[in-house]
Amino acid sequence: MTSPISATADALPDLCGSAPAYVRAIAPYLPGKPIPEVARELGLDPGHIVKLASNENPMGMSPLARAAITEALAGASRYPDGFEAVQAIAARTGVAPDRVVLGNGSNDLLEMVASVFLAPGRASVFSQHAFAVYPLATQARGARAIVVPARQFGHDLDAMLAAITPETAVVFIANPNNPTGTRLEPADLLRFLKTVPVRVAVVLDEAYNEYLPPEERAHSVAWLAAHPNLIITRTFSKAYGLAGLRVGYGLAHPAVAALLNRVRQPFNVNSLALAGAVAALDDTAFVDASYAMNCAGMVQLVKGVTRLGLSHIPSHGNFLCVGIPRTGADPRAGEVFQSLLRQGVIVRPVANYQLPDHLRVTIGLPDENQRFLDALAQALR
Repeated sequence: MTSPISATADALPDLCGSAPAYVRAIAPYLPGKPIPEVARELGLDPGHIVKLASNENPMGMSPLARAAITEALAGASRYPDGFEAVQAIAARTGVAPDRVVLGNGSNDLLEMVASVFLAPGRASVFSQHAFAVYPLATQARGARAIVVPARQFGHDLDAMLAAITPETAVVFIANPNNPTGTRLEPADLLRFLKTVPVRVAVVLDEAYNEYLPPEERAHSVAWLAAHPNLIITRTFSKAYGLAGLRVGYGLAHPAVAALLNRVRQPFNVNSLALAGAVAALDDTAFVDASYAMNCAGMVQLVKGVTRLGLSHIPSHGNFLCVGIPRTGADPRAGEVFQSLLRQGVIVRPVANYQLPDHLRVTIGLPDENQRFLDALAQALR
């Protein structure tokens, strides 16, 4: 006699097989390894593990955000109200509130864009070595991904423009780019925007914008008025230190924002995250200190890897892609990554980004950066 459990298991192939082939073919997103997992796997003391894998702020979260979150706990039994956050973001960016869309992290905005504009028979264009969510969001909608070869590890805007076809509905651009850290000049971005057909949504992913020197930041918000197909996404996960709360936002033409809000999950950002984000916007001292520490840490890491005879991709984010020399024809980055893990230092392999000879390391506190450099020297021996 077949048990109910066996019958259920036997039916699963038919159930799962009924999912669209493009969904079944998705390779899940792989985050940086968390400290508890590494501690369990390798028998290490979690207190002695340094995580430099996920581009988190090593200074923690904004103190103003922490205080606001503590105060907001009393109202956590109520559904969140995003009104105040929308008003604060609008005031800070200088746009009308009807241009603001809240996201559960900025990647939530990328998924909303894909839900609105992508479907079978449509396509998105993005660069090689660009953020992994772009192909994931595209494939999950049954759309085609047009991946444009990178130029010096970054976006080739001319080639991306040439890759746009009648089926193209979305172009994704990360500036600075993750995981390579490359940056596009504002003039080149604006020239691209002026040339792209207005029927194509252009997503400008500015997750790492706060790590750019002010003079290098694009005045992208001002471009919204003349370019209704522009969608800007930003996050509180990086410089503001709220990665664990998952809160980001998008800026777009009011009609586009209205479409994004139609597919946005109700209450998609929790009340603690909203309170933290509103307070973090006012904590300019914390963001300035995070920027300054990142600049110093970048110098420390670049000097350190250069002393070790290693190459790196010049970065404008809060991370650095370090080149690991091969042993003969075989990549060695995976071996070095494992050696770093055994020494209690977590970085990020980027072979899944077609960078098999690189490891990405987040800029940490000065002692964390030195831990990485010492461990890297050991791993290379």
